[in-house]
Parts: sequence; C-alpha cells; structure tokens
Amino acid sequence: MPDVFISRQPLVNRQSKIIASRLTLHLADGATTKDAATTLNALTKCWPQGEKLVFINCGDTPVDAALLEWPVPANATIEVPSASLLEPGAEAFIAAVQAAQPSLCLIFDTQAKAALAAGVTFRFIAFDALRYTPAQLKILAAQTQPYGIGVAFNVNDEQGFQSCLDAGVNAAASWFFMRSKKATAKVLNPGQAQIVRVLNLVRKNADVKEIEAALKQDVALSYKLLRYINSAGFGLSCEVQSFRHAVTILGYNKLNKWLSLLLATASKDPMAPALMHTALTRAHLMEVLAHGLVDRQEFDNLFITGAFSMLDALLGVSMDKVLESMSLPEPICDALLGNGGVYGPFLELARVSESYDGKALAEQAAMLGLSADHFNRAQMQALTFADTMEL
Repeated sequence: MPDVFISRQPLVNRQSKIIASRLTLHLADGATTKDAATTLNALTKCWPQGEKLVFINCGDTPVDAALLEWPVPANATIEVPSASLLEPGAEAFIAAVQAAQPSLCLIFDTQAKAALAAGVTFRFIAFDALRYTPAQLKILAAQTQPYGIGVAFNVNDEQGFQSCLDAGVNAAASWFFMRSKKATAKVLNPGQAQIVRVLNLVRKNADVKEIEAALKQDVALSYKLLRYINSAGFGLSCEVQSFRHAVTILGYNKLNKWLSLLLATASKDPMAPALMHTALTRAHLMEVLAHGLVDRQEFDNLFITGAFSMLDALLGVSMDKVLESMSLPEPICDALLGNGGVYGPFLELARVSESYDGKALAEQAAMLGLSADHFNRAQMQALTFADTMEL
C-alpha cells in the first residue's frame, strides 16, 4: 500500500482552547481514498478518545465512497468538497453517506449552494479565510448558519483569527497562535524563575528537604505539581500526596520531567491553552517515536525537549535567555537552539508534522527510519496524551 502520512492542525475556539484536531492525510502518488480508509482503520486502537473532535481532510484527493469503508468514529468529522457531491459518480458517495450518516463538514466554495441541496446533512461549514474579506465572511457565515456550524481554515495571524470570530465563525484551524509578534521580555518573571530554581535543584539531585523548602515558597506550584503527577496521563495506581512521596515512587528523573511541564504552564499569554496543548503533543510524540531508536534513559529528555520547544512563545522570553538560567543537558539545548544534535531530528519531525508539507514529513520520518504507520500511531497517542493532561 502507498504511504499515507498524517499531519495535524488545531481548531481553536473563542476561549483560545484547542477543541479539535484537523488531520490531513497526505496520499503518495497512486494512493486512493481506499488507502486512506486502510490507514485510518489501522489507527482504531489508538484513535483519540473523549469529547474533542477530529476533522479528516484528504488533501488534494477527492473524497468518495471508498473512504467510508472506514467505520467513522463518533468524534470524527469528514471534510467534503462540493465536487464530491456534484461530479459524475457522486451518487455512490451520497448513498454511502446517507447509509453511514457520519459527521460531515462542507468545504465552502463556488459550488457550495448546489452541494447544500444534494440531500446530505452537514454538521460544519468550513470557510477558507484567505478567500474572503471579513465582510464577505460575515455574510456567508450568516447565510449558512442553518446548515452547519461555521469554522475557518487558513487563518494567518491573531488579527485574522479575531476577524473570523467577529464575522460569526465559531473556531479556526491554524497555527496562527505560534506566530505572535508580542514583545519579548529580557528575563523570567518571579513565578517562572521559582520553577527554574526547583528544576535545577532536582537536576542536581539536591536533598529532598531542600527541594521541599523551595516548593513551599509557592503553594500554587506544589499544587500544580501534584495535580500533574496524579493525572490520568501519568497512569499511577495510587495517589501521590506529597513531594517526598513523589520522590519515593518516581525518582528524580521522572520528577524532572513533570516539573518541566510546570514551567511550560507558567504562561499568562491569552493563547497559552493552545500553546500548552501543542507543547504537550510535541513532547509525547517525541518520546513515543524514540522507542527502539535511542536508549530508554533518553526518553524523558526527548519529552522535555518537546515540552520546552514552545517556551519562548509561552513565557515571552527568548529561547537563549530561558536556557541561560537552566541546567539542561547539551543535547536538549542543541535541539532547542536549532543546533541539531541527537534530539534535533525528533524535534524537526514533530514540527514538520504540524505543516501541510506531506513530502517533507515523509522525508523527515525516513531519516529516522520510521514508517508511515509507526509515525501515525505515535501522532494519535500524542494527541490523546495532550487531551488527557489538559483535563
């Protein structure tokens, strides 16, 4: 079967939270929607669970009845271009849709009016933000409201995101929140600096009493740490009730990993929820992909690399300034500063999985010797992890 790599994009709502993932299936030359269905079927056991929706986009490949050989999960929505409902052969697709009744999203275009009359029910109507002015989008969103919930794709920046919301669209799929032009601070704020202090103590294997004393200086920090450790994402069979208990059960290496998450959550940026979800997804994706490729003791460092890859955006401090105050292993710093190293290819793969460039995604995965199936499974596991930790 031809390779089908899956990249992702978040759908962000008015509260700056990621409420869904948009998965794009990059079908190699000669691949069909039947191959797409086979790829999706293989992900059944690791498919993201919960309330968050998953939009399925087949890129430039027309959507037809073969895609519905995949039993569409309740939280999945298939994106459908108008042509799939209007061109010759569309009758078979319409019949398959009416039989399976999956959640659908109509990609709005010049043929959308005819597509809406094709006898198919849509849950969402998606608008390409690059094709319409805010005024046009407002009119279209109002006109199509009876047919489905309005969402937007291809939003370039925060101003464009706000324009879409003002036009009546409910959410937008894009990485606009990673391209913010907000001012960069020269130093960490006191709360961030306190987390770095505790992190450095853990990395230096300081006495438990010393670390506990530092934690007690910030009650909120202690609470957040225990909340993360006791979360479903950590998978412990008993509740950890104190830092000393955490050290006994986990050891310093695992605590270092979870303290790293605290630093990534110390942001007051309005887009922090979306940035944090992205950092968590990168972190777990890199950790899972590393299995069989590096020694087990490297897994936590790969997780930290992914979690810290968004620190400059999350904390509003340049990456080199953040790293100046931290005692991190050289491979983590090399990857975060763009200097390559052993973790660099994993971080690059995590980043390219967020793009629309299927060729670059396949090439970067091949550099690490990863198959499309291996990568896609890791991507689904990472999304599930981020959703769980967010809760």
